[in-house]
Amino acid sequence: MNTGALPEGNNGIAAKHPGDVGIGSDPGVIFADDFESYTQSSELNNRWDAVYQNQYVRIITDAANVNSGSQAVEFELPQQTPELSDGTDKRVSPELDVLYLRYYSKFMPPYDVVGSSHNGSSISAHYFNGNMATPGIPADGTNKFLVNYENWRGEAQTPSPGPLNVYVYHPLQRDIWGDHFFPTGLVMPNTSLAFDFGSSFVSRPDVTPELDRWYCYEYMVQANTPGLKDGRIAFWLDGNLLADFGNLRLRDVASLKIDRFGLSFHIGSNPNGTAKKWFDDVVAATSYIGPRVP
Repeated sequence: MNTGALPEGNNGIAAKHPGDVGIGSDPGVIFADDFESYTQSSELNNRWDAVYQNQYVRIITDAANVNSGSQAVEFELPQQTPELSDGTDKRVSPELDVLYLRYYSKFMPPYDVVGSSHNGSSISAHYFNGNMATPGIPADGTNKFLVNYENWRGEAQTPSPGPLNVYVYHPLQRDIWGDHFFPTGLVMPNTSLAFDFGSSFVSRPDVTPELDRWYCYEYMVQANTPGLKDGRIAFWLDGNLLADFGNLRLRDVASLKIDRFGLSFHIGSNPNGTAKKWFDDVVAATSYIGPRVP
């Protein structure tokens, strides 16, 4: 159980694999995809266990929208008011108590989205029945937990895409739709109510990434020991630790383990224009990965 200081910068698995060459064979890595091996998006199904909205998921070769190599994956959501989700999911077997997920991503400007938008990545434990998600069903300690790394923009005057946070289904969630944890320690909804992240919690400033810029995103989900509140969620941007949430209860039974991770681009309502997001250089591992090194 990781209870000490967390690594930052180039102090992870990627430092041993310059340019990410051979990183997929590292003993700590369970999956890696640089999207270089595909000739068309339908081939994503050969490595990922689920691809949602295939008609809006593309392998692209436009150099401006590729982080490294010659290809990346593009998610597009059209201008429309009904909700829609693109994504790719990978099942984890054997299931795990801790998982780190690193990827590069950027938003196409202007990304004028307000309200519900799960626009980054997910790590979950039994949140899916088959390939069907279970939103609106609270976590109770035995059925599931979910942690998404994403941006939140609740009002139009908030600079897009909004501050980084984790969206969490956990047994103490305040809302049936899950809670948002922000680096400052605020939990939404009901931000006026304090949440106990433990005596060692450090409040850090919110960070809003720029649009049309590649960043290295990474986060860690560590399930708690049943009966104890020693669960932990942390996230990084370009190797800098932005948030570290401890004292968490994510489960009450040891059998509830991480069984899935993925990339996601969901918008509850998108009336203001086509939205696109690009992803590249995905790595999932059992310890800190860190940014690509030259």
